[in-house]
Amino acid sequence: MNFGRLMICSFLAIAPTLTRESLYADQTDSQAGIAFFESKVRPVLVQYCYRCHSAEAGVSEGELQLDTRTAIRKGGDRGPAVVPGDPPASWLLKAMSHADTDLKMPPKRERLPDAVIADFKKWIEMGAPDPRVGDAAAAGNKTWKKADRDYWAYQTPKSSTLPLVTNVTWPKANFDYFILAKLEENELSPSPDEHPQVLLRRLHFDLIGLPPTPENRSRFLVRTDADGIDAALAAEVDELLRSPSFGERWGRHWLDVSRFGESSGTEANISFPYAWRYRDYVIDCVNEDVPFNRFVLEQVAGDLLAYDSNAERARLLIATGFLALGPKKLDAVDQRQFHADVIDEQIDTVTLAIIAESVACARCHDHKFDPFSMTDYYALAGIFASTKTFFGTAVSPSNRIGGDPLRLPEVEGQKILHPSLPQKKVDALKKQLAELRAEQIQMDDAMKAIFSGKKPVRTFSLQDALRVFWQSGSVEGELEKVSDSGEALPLTMGVLDADKIGNAALLERGDVNKLGKIVPRAFPQSLQLDDQLEIPDDQSGRLQLAHWLTNRNQPLTGRVIVNRIWHHMFGTGIVATVDNFGSTGKQPSHPELLDTLAVQFMQNGWSIKQLVREIALSRTYRQSSALRDASFHRDPDNRFLGRISKRRLEAECIRDAMLAVSGELDLDRPVGSLVGRVIGDKPISLIGLDKRLPPDLDGCLNRSVYLPVIRDRLPDILDLFDFAEPSLVTGNRETTNVPIQALYLLNSPFAQDRANGLATRLMKEAGTDEQRIQRAFLLCFSRQPEQVEMNRSLDFLKNKKHSYDASRNSVPMELIHFCQALLCTAEFRNLD
Repeated sequence: MNFGRLMICSFLAIAPTLTRESLYADQTDSQAGIAFFESKVRPVLVQYCYRCHSAEAGVSEGELQLDTRTAIRKGGDRGPAVVPGDPPASWLLKAMSHADTDLKMPPKRERLPDAVIADFKKWIEMGAPDPRVGDAAAAGNKTWKKADRDYWAYQTPKSSTLPLVTNVTWPKANFDYFILAKLEENELSPSPDEHPQVLLRRLHFDLIGLPPTPENRSRFLVRTDADGIDAALAAEVDELLRSPSFGERWGRHWLDVSRFGESSGTEANISFPYAWRYRDYVIDCVNEDVPFNRFVLEQVAGDLLAYDSNAERARLLIATGFLALGPKKLDAVDQRQFHADVIDEQIDTVTLAIIAESVACARCHDHKFDPFSMTDYYALAGIFASTKTFFGTAVSPSNRIGGDPLRLPEVEGQKILHPSLPQKKVDALKKQLAELRAEQIQMDDAMKAIFSGKKPVRTFSLQDALRVFWQSGSVEGELEKVSDSGEALPLTMGVLDADKIGNAALLERGDVNKLGKIVPRAFPQSLQLDDQLEIPDDQSGRLQLAHWLTNRNQPLTGRVIVNRIWHHMFGTGIVATVDNFGSTGKQPSHPELLDTLAVQFMQNGWSIKQLVREIALSRTYRQSSALRDASFHRDPDNRFLGRISKRRLEAECIRDAMLAVSGELDLDRPVGSLVGRVIGDKPISLIGLDKRLPPDLDGCLNRSVYLPVIRDRLPDILDLFDFAEPSLVTGNRETTNVPIQALYLLNSPFAQDRANGLATRLMKEAGTDEQRIQRAFLLCFSRQPEQVEMNRSLDFLKNKKHSYDASRNSVPMELIHFCQALLCTAEFRNLD
């Protein structure tokens, strides 16, 4: 067995053995799991099940209630309605699927859509995450207590003075005092400073998502020896903050939160050909250090802000893609339900992403745990109901819902990925559309005649109706992309205020057929401000909502973004549940520190780069990750930060690092996206038939942030290494360690090509086996090999008869195997 395969098989041998229970245990109460339940499962239960199976309705047919976690798992006459992790054993899924002829639910109606059943199956596979603890409460009857509004997260943050500490020489940054004070209070001490070369690797991955080069390492160590670690760190941090790679790394964090995706998801799953513009906008904003309050303002209400040029207007329109990017059921039959779902998704995204609270939980009932009522929900719903969403998909046989693209003003140099059309083609399309519309009028007249008891002039079949519908949608979609003369137009996803502005009706149980009272547009009552903005009758209210979200007295926005930044620098937020600041979330480990950082962040111009710099130069950040028994036993979860927690790199960092060490990484930004350039506006199900597309959708050497993010069809390396679910707000990715990850590193063409690239690089840059081994360790691990590693590596390379593969540029296969073994190691994909 060769060295590379021995290393990888050893890796496989130590990978955890997973049972169904262990596989789903970590997801049961995860933020992503709860978010999935709230958005996909609870609304269906409320709409279709509670009337016969809830305490509120006073009915428990079959001795079954479905309105609490305990009740749904206990089940009724037939046994557990839901068995976490086991869909076949879950009677609820059988009933919904009509798999049992004697049990078809809901009764007296057709089977629920396949997408809904697929959601329930996925939910059960996830472990059936369900926050509904305790007894069910009647919807709409909750009375808020003063204690609800006195909750810590709803109080305006206030800065605290630096606490007293014993070890006064340890702190470097102001917040170090808060960390040290908590450690000393718990009879703990901070860890020693990490070795400079390890700290450098940590810094590079955290700030730009790439490993330091051997040249970076040499320069940093020389600086450290000459000027001291403080000066060397400051110079390195400042250089990294200036790098375009900083925006690509930290922009990706926000793309996780903004649920960036390039297709609609669900069963239709149609591509979003203009989504890449929002991705580039985010990266540019982070690199330019656009103040976070302005960043939020632009994304929620960019179309309503003043501008002084076409370029600025285009940028602001692209920013509103934040509201348009979400998953959409484009195969929906009921247009009213579709629009209600879009509004719900926008409310959920805005509140979760910016204030870490899901007001969308109050769509069908008052929030069970936090002070948000159905009235609060529909007050916000009126704002988004007064907003038109442009997502740029044409009607086709795969989808019934079309979404206009949002046209951008003309800007010199603006990238346009779709082609222009000849004038003759445009004229032909216009003529075809006119004929189709005339035929549609004839069909409408025929229907009116039939309903009035008259004989229509011409009869039409269902096939005729579908043909006209689909062809009209397709032709309109083509014409929307070009001017009257056929010139390709700059288009994007985004929003504008709707032509019709108004308030929304409260929907009983969230049912679009059960209209209740009209609710004036407003913001949640529990978070009202003294200087509350009024919403004009002729505006949607998004601009006022954006100003409310970014008001310095608004208690959540500053805390939430500071906590997200802290999470990405230390692996865990001061509030561990970064997307949940509600009563079911975790309490802050250092509440005074969180408030002080939030106040300072806002006072310092809402600058993300400035806070990242402060954290990177702190004494807390430079601690070692080595475990110390006494500290571990007192604080096993490291909530007091007496050390740096070891972390596995994200999928993008693993891929980018493999490209970087092999010398193949292309740091230039590609034009647009594979979706915009090749796929266009098509069903994702067809992309396997396009020979221009790589099988894994990973055919480029650019940074991973530019890979296509197609819902339910991610590139393998992203999918396998816990990429954020692009349909959900995700501030904290799950981290798994499963055998299929090792199999990817062993067998995928991508990993094998990178091993060949690294081996080729070593052949060029080093002359002897010993020099190649040293160079490989410096590239992959930012350190010299230990003597035992050197000896074993030399034995492997020298004691094997060199073989060659013509397709691998005559590089010895043993060297390629050696390189692949290094790329597969835990050290390569983990961060100390």
